[in-house]
Amino acid sequence: MDKKCAWCESEKIEHRLDNVYWEMPDGTRAVKISEVPSVKCHSCNMVYQSDQLVKEIEDQLFLINTNGIGRETSFKNLMVQPRLLKRNYFDF
Repeated sequence: MDKKCAWCESEKIEHRLDNVYWEMPDGTRAVKISEVPSVKCHSCNMVYQSDQLVKEIEDQLFLINTNGIGRETSFKNLMVQPRLLKRNYFDF
């Protein structure tokens, strides 16, 4: 887990669950994802997700049938969706 803010390097951070809006890989729409593990910095007020988590979400959205996802889903629900491929073969 992060111990410092990725933006300002302050140690005044809080790990929490937050709502985010994510663009679908095909660019046709965005979806609200609730309860996403996030970091809130109390120094610069930035709220963000770790680079690793961003990659996990991006890969998952790329590898599942997104037609079954409505306008909103939870992080847990998103991550348990069955994948069409085992991994992102386009990630070099």
